[in-house]
Amino acid sequence: MSVHEFLTFASEADIVGLWGLALLMLAAGSLVAERRRMKRARIDRIGWVPWTNIFMISAIAGMGLLALAAKGIMAG
Repeated sequence: MSVHEFLTFASEADIVGLWGLALLMLAAGSLVAERRRMKRARIDRIGWVPWTNIFMISAIAGMGLLALAAKGIMAG
């Protein structure tokens, strides 16, 4: 089954679960970026992206979407 066929015939729970996984991957990436920013060599070169806020928002939204999708995915 190709990705196109899967997305065409996927249930709403599957789609919501995929969005939840995508947000959790964004949260993991922002966590890595925040750790890199905290361990920078030159203290005067600060970043402008609020990585902590991006992590919190995407992690909470991703876990919420996965929790909503879990019942539908388990039911089949």
